[in-house]
Amino acid sequence: MALIALGVNLSGAAAGESESLFNWKEHGGGQWQIENGTIVGRSGSGDTGWLHTKEEYGDFVLELDVKIEEGNSGIQVRSHITEGQMAGYQIEVDPSSRAWSGGLYDANRRGWLQNLEGKPTAQKAFKTGEWNHYKIRCVGDHIQTWVNGVSVADYRDSMDLSGVIALQVHSGSDMEVRYKNIQIEELGRHDWKPIWDGESFRGWHRIGEGTWKIEDGTLIGKHDESVSGFGHLVTDKAYKDLTVRVKYRAFEGNSGLYFRIAEKGFSGVTGFQAEIDPNHDAGGLYETNGRGWVVQPSDKEVAKFFHPDDWNQMAVSAHGDRVVVTVNGYRSAELTEDVGRRSGKIALQLHGGQDVHVEFKEVEILQAVQ
Repeated sequence: MALIALGVNLSGAAAGESESLFNWKEHGGGQWQIENGTIVGRSGSGDTGWLHTKEEYGDFVLELDVKIEEGNSGIQVRSHITEGQMAGYQIEVDPSSRAWSGGLYDANRRGWLQNLEGKPTAQKAFKTGEWNHYKIRCVGDHIQTWVNGVSVADYRDSMDLSGVIALQVHSGSDMEVRYKNIQIEELGRHDWKPIWDGESFRGWHRIGEGTWKIEDGTLIGKHDESVSGFGHLVTDKAYKDLTVRVKYRAFEGNSGLYFRIAEKGFSGVTGFQAEIDPNHDAGGLYETNGRGWVVQPSDKEVAKFFHPDDWNQMAVSAHGDRVVVTVNGYRSAELTEDVGRRSGKIALQLHGGQDVHVEFKEVEILQAVQ
């Protein structure tokens, strides 16, 4: 697909008529005008303001030019208006000495996801007071940004897969930011597809010890301390690159979400698990029959994001040599240039030699929608 314009309606304006915005809506405290084919955002009430698309977009490449002298601004993607605020991914426009332009911020939710600390080349890409070309690519759970051709953000996160695009004018007085040449190439969309149907064990098989049963769309796994052997529920299908997520409650004992595994080894499987435990290490990465702990979060970190005795959502993104784990939207583990396995099956674990009670629902994988 070719890039298409996403901005100013010039061709439909007769001589002497004002240029107009045909795909955008105003929200918040900014003032928006079009001047000579350029969208200009200025301070209004003093609150942050947005100019956002009427449509929502899933996978896309967005390109635009931005100019700002001082202050702060940003470009929202896959975002939503929640309680009057724009919430979601924001690509930073930052002319300050901090120089984090092109970094990835989660507005009105989690804060900074990927800033530019320790990235001097990326920090130098943005030119204050000049036109800067931004390229933003969102495909599945992969978000990438470039500023003036320099790679800046490269992040895996699956909290939002679609939403509006918005231009921001930051809160404050005497703010001004300019945008032009806004184009988008739509690349379809990704969505979550169940790999467990909530009713049966179709597509999965049980190995080892412990018991698995299904009640009201919930998968319940239990194991007795007197039994030394491990138990697993394993997919029939193997996967290579994938993003998988599951909701779980851990009441007692140790469990895990395995991925890229082989059915071999003393415990029945060999490969990576994202840790599931009612007390410690939630979302850590452990390699069974291999390196052991690869990323082990501290109890202090776990306390920030884990909900004891309640439902938690864990997501694992494993693409090439990069592995990312999140729990309730918090990044609990990340590996880059990993030397581990590149493909294998998915499994849910019941640890041997422990009393285990764990429950699962909504086991899903991210796939492109045709």
